[in-house]
Amino acid sequence: MGNIIGEIIILEKSYSEKNLQLITGKKDISSHHQDIPEEMLLLSEAIEDPHKLPYLLETFYTAQIKNEKAFHFALLRVQVDSDLRMHEDIQKYQQRKYVAETLEKLLYGELMLAVGETVGMDND
Repeated sequence: MGNIIGEIIILEKSYSEKNLQLITGKKDISSHHQDIPEEMLLLSEAIEDPHKLPYLLETFYTAQIKNEKAFHFALLRVQVDSDLRMHEDIQKYQQRKYVAETLEKLLYGELMLAVGETVGMDND
């Protein structure tokens, strides 16, 4: 059974190459996909199938995230990408954004990109 185009097999699991590029922020991931941390792979799994999120919440919450800043930026990239592509498939991208926002709230306590709910800013 060969690789499906646009899919990368890591530890016998199939991941979308586009999602891994988005999450890692790297266009060329094929040469160093073995270096992708477990939490990034888990995030890819969650945005590929948002219905898995309820079952992954505890895993994310208790995970030892190797690079907090890189993971936070991965969540932000998913949110920005989802907003930019919302016109393509509104349900798909709303769900992806929901996954990223939920994880950001769970792990970091607030949304960095929150609109209208900005903490510490005057809205006069």
